[in-house]
Amino acid sequence: MGEAKRRKQTGAPSPRSPQGRKPLIILLAVVIAVVVVAGLYVATKPPAPGSDDLPVAAPNADEFPAMLDQFGVSVGPADAPVVVREFADFQCPACATFADASKRLKDEYVSEGKVRFVYFDLPLRQHPNAMPAAQAARCAGDQNQYWAMHDKLYAAQGEWSGSNDPAATFTRYASNLGLEERRFRRCMDTELHREAVEQSFQVAMQLRVASTPTVMVDNIPLTRPGWGQLSAVVERELAKANN
Repeated sequence: MGEAKRRKQTGAPSPRSPQGRKPLIILLAVVIAVVVVAGLYVATKPPAPGSDDLPVAAPNADEFPAMLDQFGVSVGPADAPVVVREFADFQCPACATFADASKRLKDEYVSEGKVRFVYFDLPLRQHPNAMPAAQAARCAGDQNQYWAMHDKLYAAQGEWSGSNDPAATFTRYASNLGLEERRFRRCMDTELHREAVEQSFQVAMQLRVASTPTVMVDNIPLTRPGWGQLSAVVERELAKANN
């Protein structure tokens, strides 16, 4: 008995062609893709400056003790209406991620005189190359290239993080930045800025800052350090300062 005649007599349905399922599979894939994209958009969409989800200062919180800024490295006008402070470790992966946000902050707000940015060194004990990296940035600062070295150290973190001789790598960076190599190397060999880095570390301990990156907009600690929350809080505080 032929297959078609058997199905007719028994009432069995005809098997679906694989080609008949293709439109359904494609439609399902499109729906899943739309849902994923929508979810990512909602998850990564920067909050509005007026959002209730943005962090605020703790009740009765004191102003940040501005006299401590001398122990960090700052850029921007002293009378900027908003001050952003970061406590960070050059060997910390999360700090390397935040470095993109701090660079954008300098480009879009500091350069316009709206924000002053202060970077505090907080080299964690578990990161042996964080201390020499912090000194390398300050040695570059002696030749007016602190922020260029700051950005390079974070951008190339994977290259030097596990090195047994990070100073050699930092010296190469200094040379590539056009610095006087012998002066830079002498600065590193004598640990000229070790005390300054340690003073910055003590500021963090005094303020009970224990994790990196810790980012504060005036006296408001960010809960999700990144460009979205950072820019939204900065915009909100700028609006307050201008009222």
